Amino acid sequence: MGHAGSASLTIAAQHIFDGIDMRGPGSVRIAQGRIERISFGETAGASIRLPRDAILAPGFIDIQVNGGGGVLLNDQPTEAGVRGIVEAHRKAGTTGCLPTLISDRSEVIERLAVAAETCLEIPGVLGFHLEGPALNRSRKGIHPDAEIRVPDRRDLAAIKSFGDRGRSIVTLAPECVPASMIDELIAAGLRIAAGHSDATAAEIGQAVDRGVSGVTHLFNAMSQLNAREPGLVGAALGDDRLFAGIICDGIHVDPTGLRVAFRCKGRDRLMLVTDAMPLAGTNDRQFMLQGREITLHDGRLTGRDGTLAGAHLTMIEAVRNAVALIGISLVDALVMASRTPASFLGLGSELGRIAPGYRADLVAFNPDFEVVDTWMSGVGSMGEASKASERG
Repeated sequence: MGHAGSASLTIAAQHIFDGIDMRGPGSVRIAQGRIERISFGETAGASIRLPRDAILAPGFIDIQVNGGGGVLLNDQPTEAGVRGIVEAHRKAGTTGCLPTLISDRSEVIERLAVAAETCLEIPGVLGFHLEGPALNRSRKGIHPDAEIRVPDRRDLAAIKSFGDRGRSIVTLAPECVPASMIDELIAAGLRIAAGHSDATAAEIGQAVDRGVSGVTHLFNAMSQLNAREPGLVGAALGDDRLFAGIICDGIHVDPTGLRVAFRCKGRDRLMLVTDAMPLAGTNDRQFMLQGREITLHDGRLTGRDGTLAGAHLTMIEAVRNAVALIGISLVDALVMASRTPASFLGLGSELGRIAPGYRADLVAFNPDFEVVDTWMSGVGSMGEASKASERG
């Protein structure tokens, strides 16, 4: 894996997706972890030459990643745990992510809160995603019933501390918390996504008016679109203010649903996410999730009762699947994997494009959707360059 932190280097490629168009041949000059120059038709003097069929693109941004490389964040809410997740997903082209904590005890949220500041110095950590605990039990999915609750003052203090820990997200069911709590979390600097929710479309509209801006794993664990009650699905599809993550593995959402979502939301509001679990990046077939055995079979992660338990997916696979299952262009899929999540996180002037001044977070992959290499600028607190990853 390449590193772009303090070194100056020039990468030459026959095909460059700059975040807007597929272009090339050309070269990208990197200095001090930032893109200094992009030149087309000019590849002489490059320090790195990619294979002729490789595509150079902005690195993928995954806003929902529970685990990878054998690590589940809930079990290891520590710097070492986060580092393990980031390293596992970097091999699949993810150069920026939000390690995701699912509903758990107050002590676990607090442990991650204590580690969060140090974790932000790990290249690739853009913030955190707290999925729960304020969810609707009727749409809990694999979240443990015992840990679903309206946050008390202790929980709130820990959750709000993530407001200045990068660009962090809280997923909640808007109908299950006081409106004032949504205001309080947004005022603390958090982005709020609706998910694991049985809300009506009207309730979602009111939440969006208050500042809710995202939807977590569209179609899954939420009120569905019906003739006279559009639910969260209908509200998400119909409201251009909402960004929506979607799990593009062919299991969580039927391909027809994927196509409908893309037609309604488009590449600028629909984001590819993995919802990955610890088995991503390993050859293992089982893991324990809060005392329950989760098994991988035919690409599907389930508990003993058949409930889906996250996804066995990486971002490069999500990009490949989006092209194959939705029938969209590679350009559209790449936008959904980088520029759109960057925009959702308020990082659209830093990430998601290959342009002067942007962070040098890049991925190169071949036509078989195999990652050739990645480069990371090294990210400390927002916008600050720090030590780049070592070649891995």
